[in-house]
Amino acid sequence: MRTKPFAQEDLTRDAFLGGKVKLWQPRVGYRAGVDPVFLAASIPAKAGDRVLELGCGAGPGLCCLGARVSGVNLTGVELQAGYAALAERNTQDNKLDACIVSADLRQLPSEVTAHQFHHVFANPPYFQAEARLRARDAGKEMGLAGETPLSDWVAVASRRSRPGGTVTFIQRADRLADVLGPMSQTLGSLEVLPLAPRQGRLAHLVLIRGRKEGRAPLRLHAPVILHQGPRHTRDAEDYQPAIAAVLRDGAAFAFPE
Repeated sequence: MRTKPFAQEDLTRDAFLGGKVKLWQPRVGYRAGVDPVFLAASIPAKAGDRVLELGCGAGPGLCCLGARVSGVNLTGVELQAGYAALAERNTQDNKLDACIVSADLRQLPSEVTAHQFHHVFANPPYFQAEARLRARDAGKEMGLAGETPLSDWVAVASRRSRPGGTVTFIQRADRLADVLGPMSQTLGSLEVLPLAPRQGRLAHLVLIRGRKEGRAPLRLHAPVILHQGPRHTRDAEDYQPAIAAVLRDGAAFAFPE
């Protein structure tokens, strides 16, 4: 676990959304990819909404959401104090209205529990610690395979959601049941949106959404295909145009109607 702040020389400043967001990240440690960008782009927030991210890391999801939707009130919770300090710095540098709290999501402080949120989202660790080799960097390991069960992530997210609010997770497809099962106990109107790298390929990631007090039946959407063509054939980016708009222009990534 990373408890100490990062030294300036141990950081890089990276551009997201075509430069709309600039993010300080550790050179060695947990670094954001496209997953939190997709997740943030899928949140149906509007100006004035209160939004909570559990496990916000250095703040890529919060910053990308705040860059796309102005006027949202953002709260991030991060267990690792070193990453929480980066999230606070990044939200300030990107001029966002955000409160960053370093805490265990199972023991949230009153500044978080005092509120219910229009939207709660999370990009929990993808791996089970006992089923893989540990990363050498402790902070990266915590981001990849934390000790908190996915059922606890779902339970906390559900409690913090206001009636009618959404809870959205991104997770590996092979762990869909670990999220969908707990969500079915506390949320309704569940939706699953698979993300497949190419046509004819298995989905590696899924977006899962539920709604507090939702009544609609489960919806399993057709996979979204991220890349053009059946295989990577050249040394260049080949995202589908709509996907490139999400990643480079800050477009929304809405669940199908």
